[in-house]
Amino acid sequence: MRRAPGFWWEPVGLAAMCLSPLAALYGFIAGWRMKQSGSRAKIPVICIGNLVAGGAGKTPSALKIAALLRQRGKSPVFLSRGYGGRLAGPVRVDSSLHASAEVGDEAILLASQAPTVVARDRAAGAKLASRFGDVIVMDDGLQNPTLEKQFSLAVVDAGQGLGNGRCLPAGPLRAPLRDQWPLIDACLVIGEAKDDVAEWRPSIPMPIYHARLVPDTYQSNALNGLKIYAFAGIGRPEKFFDTLRSVGALIIRADTFPDHHRYQSAELAALLTTAREELLVPVTTAKDAVKIREVATDAMQTIRVLDVTLAFDEGDELINEIMKKIS
Repeated sequence: MRRAPGFWWEPVGLAAMCLSPLAALYGFIAGWRMKQSGSRAKIPVICIGNLVAGGAGKTPSALKIAALLRQRGKSPVFLSRGYGGRLAGPVRVDSSLHASAEVGDEAILLASQAPTVVARDRAAGAKLASRFGDVIVMDDGLQNPTLEKQFSLAVVDAGQGLGNGRCLPAGPLRAPLRDQWPLIDACLVIGEAKDDVAEWRPSIPMPIYHARLVPDTYQSNALNGLKIYAFAGIGRPEKFFDTLRSVGALIIRADTFPDHHRYQSAELAALLTTAREELLVPVTTAKDAVKIREVATDAMQTIRVLDVTLAFDEGDELINEIMKKIS
C-alpha cells in the first residue's frame, strides 16, 4: 500500500475538491454495501476496525482485546483478511509453514499469540475459526458486511484523527461517517489527540475509550542515548519515530517505506552498510521484522526491534461492555 496523500490530513483544498465527485460515488457505494446483512457465525464476532484507510493501531488493539478475553476465561481466535498475502484461504496460519507473502505480516504477528485464520471470504473464515476457539477477534473488516458482528470497535489514531472528513479518494474515510457510526458499538482513541475529540466524534451516544502504545521496557532502556538509523514500512512511520524519541533514542537517519513493504536483500544490505559506515544502530518495528527475517535472517542479528503493546485507560470498562454483547 502506498503512503496516504498529505492533503487527506489538511483542510479541504483544491485536490480534495477535484476528487469530490469520485468520493461521493465511492461513499454512496460503500455506505450502501455496509447496510447489507451478513451471515451469523457459530461463535461471537468482535470486529476491530478503523474508519479511515491506513494504519490506526488495529493489530495492537486486537492483540490486547484477545489478552483481556483470555483473562475472562475465553479462548479467542483471530480472523484476518491477510492483507499483502497471496492465499485466499480460509486457512489456519502456521508460522513454521507460512510466510508473510502467503498470509500477510499482521497474520504472522497475530498467530504468535493465538490461533489465527486468514480468509478473503470472512464468512468462510469464521466457519473455520470456530473450530479453534469460542470467540472471534477480527482484525479489520468494519466496512465488510458479509459477517455479522456482535461488537464493533472503531480504532482512531489520535495523532491524525479523521483527516479532512472526505471519503476516498478525496480523503481517508472508508465510508461516510453517517453510515459508519450506527454500526459501531464503541470508539478506541489511541494516543494523545491534537484536537478535541468532541470535534469529530459522533453526535449519537457512544462510549469512547482511550489507550496508548507502550514500548517494551528492556528494549527502550537498551536504545536510550544510542544514535540510530530508524526505518519502517507501516501506516504511519512518524508514530514509530516519535516512540523512539520518547525512549531517548537519537534518530540521526530515518527512512520510510510504504505500508506492508516487502524488503529486498539488496535494499537491506545497502541500509546496513550505511548504518555501519555512519556508526548508527538500525532499528525497526516488529511488523517490519517479520518480513526482514524471511529474506535476510542474518540482518536481524544487527537490526534491533522496538516492540510496543497497547495499554488501556479504561480496559475493564471496555471488556465488560464486550462481554455483555458476546455472552
